Amino acid sequence: MLHRFTWRSPAPDILQAVAGCERCPCVGSLAGSSGMNGHQSSRKAADIQRGQTNDKVGRDPLSSPVTNQGRSRIDSIDLLRGVVIVLMALDHARGYFGPAPYGPEDLSRASAFLFLTRWVTHFCAPVFVFLAGLGTALLQARGKSRAEISQFLVSRGVWLVFIELTVINLSWLDFYYGDVLTIQVIWALGISMILLAGMIWLPRWQIAALAIALVAGHNLFDGIQPDDLGGWAPVWGVLHAHYRIPLTEDLGVFTLYPLVPWMGVMALGYLAGSLYELEPERRRRLLARLGVGLTIAFIALRLVNLYGDPHLWSVQEKGFPFTMLSFLNTTKYPASLLFLLMTLGPALWLLAYLEKVSGSVARFFVLFGRVPFFFYIAHVPLIHAGAALWFWTRHGTVGPWFRKPWESLDGYEPNLFVVYAAWVLVVLALYPLCRWFAGVKRRHRNPWLRYL
Repeated sequence: MLHRFTWRSPAPDILQAVAGCERCPCVGSLAGSSGMNGHQSSRKAADIQRGQTNDKVGRDPLSSPVTNQGRSRIDSIDLLRGVVIVLMALDHARGYFGPAPYGPEDLSRASAFLFLTRWVTHFCAPVFVFLAGLGTALLQARGKSRAEISQFLVSRGVWLVFIELTVINLSWLDFYYGDVLTIQVIWALGISMILLAGMIWLPRWQIAALAIALVAGHNLFDGIQPDDLGGWAPVWGVLHAHYRIPLTEDLGVFTLYPLVPWMGVMALGYLAGSLYELEPERRRRLLARLGVGLTIAFIALRLVNLYGDPHLWSVQEKGFPFTMLSFLNTTKYPASLLFLLMTLGPALWLLAYLEKVSGSVARFFVLFGRVPFFFYIAHVPLIHAGAALWFWTRHGTVGPWFRKPWESLDGYEPNLFVVYAAWVLVVLALYPLCRWFAGVKRRHRNPWLRYL
């Protein structure tokens, strides 16, 4: 059980941790080395071994308690990543098994249950991107040079963009329109990694200034639409708006995930890596305070109802509960400042709490968190095939009805019970596959396995 946190402003301690100090290898000069002399390196190796990491080569991660002792992976990070990737599968199961003629954010038509089913999955993308930046900082903490990390980030980023445009788009066939390549979160991760490869060479204060400007300031430009910019429309579409970029007369690219502010979120995750060079108790305290602080900032800024999201909350005719849902109904595309405060605040607090969590349920989610990309690649085709089979048995068709089944299928009604049942079955079906692949990665040190 997590100890009680006493609130005070986290700013002084966090700024000291993130700004860096001599004992933090994420901050010092890492070109070609760890940036420390032999005594410092030994001391930091001991620090990382003490309560922060957990890696014994060849040991089955599911046969030992979830802990942060003695491994090069941090189980609390894998646990959080595993939880959100399982939640992500819920959103995709809803899209395939329960598509509706209105969006779940449409409070005039959607039920509270449907809205919350969508809302809880909003935590996925911010956590993925933030933890990718955090993982980059931890690579530096283990002695990787900036040059090595930059090379890895660029190659990894290019690989993710390639997979997005090929494998993932093929997996979504019949769901999105066939005349576009849709670029989503994997694209945003890949391009953000490529940009982070250059940003890590900057002084940390410059990285912080750029990241905060991207996250906190981009809503100043909400009123600018791509078509307002003429020939620059595709650039603005990639950066800050939904836009179909024509490639040929018959094919285009649709930016579902504009890059801003995701590159800023990844940079903030990179800066947060310095917290993992602190003593565990102090790190947990700072993570929890920072999470609470961001959540309070969300509530305060949302109450003001002037800035941070292009859609203001309002009193709903359906009563106070739906007014509260309107308060939570922030914008994901592109992710607004309020959307990110709403999701990253609780996620940071949870990251602190999860360091104290153990048991079989935790190990279940840790497994998924260790092979998240494999899970992502596998889950969409599985959901797609399962939905096709379900609709064929129920309605006698597997045609291109995912987009508008209510217009072509007699008797079709969205059913959240079916959605949740399908979600649970998909996750359970993927568990043995993910466990097998985690074992492959553990037994074989082939560098190519890092890309999966």
